[in-house]
Amino acid sequence: MSLGDVWFGLFVIIIAGYLILDGFDMGVGILHPFVAKTDEERRIVLNSIGPVWDGNEVWIVLAGGVLFAAFSPVYASLFSGFYLAFMLVLLVMILRTVAIEFRSKRPSHRWRQSWDWVFFIASLGLALLLGVAFGNIIAGVDLAQDGDIKESLIDLLNPYALLIGVSTVSMFALHGALFLNLKTEGELERCVRRSIPIAMAGFFALTTIAVISTAIWQDEVSDRFLSEVWPMIFPGLALVTLVATWYLLQRGLDFWAFIASGATIALLLISGAIGMFPNLLISSINNDYNLTVDNSAAASNTLTVMLVVALIGIPLVLLYTAGIYYFFRGKTALGPDSY
Repeated sequence: MSLGDVWFGLFVIIIAGYLILDGFDMGVGILHPFVAKTDEERRIVLNSIGPVWDGNEVWIVLAGGVLFAAFSPVYASLFSGFYLAFMLVLLVMILRTVAIEFRSKRPSHRWRQSWDWVFFIASLGLALLLGVAFGNIIAGVDLAQDGDIKESLIDLLNPYALLIGVSTVSMFALHGALFLNLKTEGELERCVRRSIPIAMAGFFALTTIAVISTAIWQDEVSDRFLSEVWPMIFPGLALVTLVATWYLLQRGLDFWAFIASGATIALLLISGAIGMFPNLLISSINNDYNLTVDNSAAASNTLTVMLVVALIGIPLVLLYTAGIYYFFRGKTALGPDSY
């Protein structure tokens, strides 16, 4: 196993951490206008993620840094073709932040309702864009020999990528509902619980269609699963953890149901990464142009220094994250400094 392989694995783990943590933030935003009916309930929904949403976004910054330092050709190629898409991602992330911070600055009903919808649209848009990006990476892009991606923003919005995008929205909606189930009580909690079976059914149906579509049309990924048995363990475990999510919820083990949902997200991402390995970017023009772990990794000295820093820094990030969630555990209550 090379250092490039190690960093590929670490990169996947970091992305999984981001999707699990910021995923429920996006899910909360997607559900926000539908589960919360009164101004107080909507404030509770916002404050359920209030102490943690900005810390959760640290993981995407960390992932970007790893991609830039460990696999710089991939970083450069992604920006050549996904530049407008990345600007849209940045825009919706800014809008989501502004909506959270500005929403309760004025008592006007119209003011608050407007920011509620901005929060919803930005959360939905971010989830959709991330899913579309992942769909294009799985399907392959028009990656030329010089490393440039010869596709427009419209080209990226192809049916397969949009299917992965919508599946991602449903996945985060379920994850967000399970988080809100932990943080709310009373009528709001009952409304959240009623949304969980709908979100789970939608997620299961869309993910099933996405898996079938990948198996039929994405040969570069599906061949890996057809040629070897062991990679099938991970999508199989993803199905097991999804069933476990429902089982644990019915047994009143809400925290463990949320953990199982996070495991489902991680296992689906790992399944996609295994299907792509050792590719980081697949060229739909010519497979010889693929950017792989071998031809994209930085020098071994660079990867070694990065690994030492990561072994020191990542445990600190995990400790900080765990501390924040511990201190702000329990049901959400509004205070004088709440959003």
